[in-house]
Amino acid sequence: VRCFTQDDAHIYMTPEQIKDEIKGVIDLTDKMYKTFGFSYRVELSTKPENAMGSDEIWEKATKSLEEALIEKGIEYIVNEGDGAFYGPKIDFHLKDCIGRSWQCGTIQLDFVMPEKFDLFYISKSGEKERPVMLHRTILGSIERFIGILIENYAGAFPVWLAPVQVKLLPIADRHIEYGKNIMKELNKQNIRVELDENNEKIGAKIRRAELEKVPYMLIFGDKEIEEGSVSVRKRGEGDLGKTKLSKFTEDVLKEIKNKIIS
Repeated sequence: VRCFTQDDAHIYMTPEQIKDEIKGVIDLTDKMYKTFGFSYRVELSTKPENAMGSDEIWEKATKSLEEALIEKGIEYIVNEGDGAFYGPKIDFHLKDCIGRSWQCGTIQLDFVMPEKFDLFYISKSGEKERPVMLHRTILGSIERFIGILIENYAGAFPVWLAPVQVKLLPIADRHIEYGKNIMKELNKQNIRVELDENNEKIGAKIRRAELEKVPYMLIFGDKEIEEGSVSVRKRGEGDLGKTKLSKFTEDVLKEIKNKIIS
């Protein structure tokens, strides 16, 4: 690995805003993980031996994180002495499909760095006040998170995540033009689609699409062209029968919009 990308952000806030901001990051993290279908556990890491700042500052920061977790009704484990050198933290550990744990998201409360960099804001009373700093990541390393996703789904992504969402399978070469028209219609709806133009039997095309783990296959021959329809196959379910392209498009767009995990 030559480099990696973190979705790292820093929130500056007044002491009165601490709990609300922590809760906001917790809600965002929960929404992201549930969208991708992950369960998770939470750890609260406390002051390490090499910590900067006074015991009073650390106690205040730890209490703020703890109160936010309690008010959100989140169960957590205390991980003594594993905080960052500048502040305590909440860590989110994802659980994948084979039970492995991956530490991804983190919320780190920092009273020390604003003091070291002499940061201040002007309060309503016109006085200089010291802000509090919140470090946060949701996915952690984006490259690692993508790796976790690929392994978790074993490449069989839900339709909204799949690189190719629909594979078009003409039964014979004379049906390719019909497939191109379908592809144009699906592209208009931003549905990711590929047309298999290989001169092979339909069984071979279906097997290849299944190996590629494409969520949907649309199969069409003389009857479908005559009726203006398509035959639908869904990964893991097989043949769903014939339908109009407009109905199929409507159903798939709904599945994509609702980010259905299946």
